[in-house]
Amino acid sequence: MGKQKDEFLTAEQEQSLIEAIGVAEKNTSGEIRIHIEKKTDKDPIERAITVFNSLKMYKTEARNGVLLYVAVESKKFAIIGDEGIHKKVSDRFWDSERDLVLQHFKVGDFSKGLELAVLDIGEKLKHFFPYTSNDINELNDEISKG
Repeated sequence: MGKQKDEFLTAEQEQSLIEAIGVAEKNTSGEIRIHIEKKTDKDPIERAITVFNSLKMYKTEARNGVLLYVAVESKKFAIIGDEGIHKKVSDRFWDSERDLVLQHFKVGDFSKGLELAVLDIGEKLKHFFPYTSNDINELNDEISKG
């Protein structure tokens, strides 16, 4: 079952990304979400902040939520992290993850780019926010759409 012409990701690719989020979050209290929408007229960082807030991603105890935002038709992408994780990593980390994703986007491998970034971000979150026995999944792992 392949991708329809106007589909960004197949159902199978979406499921693989949800599973990658689960793997990435397995050893950390951090939370990762992906949001996909058709278009935005806003700067991608500004729009990602709006989506981050509308998804209530700031409601993590350690303020360690990370959002990967994609506006498909507008060809815009951003990664933002809440203040807890942002204080721990440099802008260079976010830039390198963005570049990794965009490198794959340029060749049409959207799912792979997002998956690799999710797993990298999970490793970084694990380093700064290790899993504790009382950790709960504070945010839904499903891909949100606008």
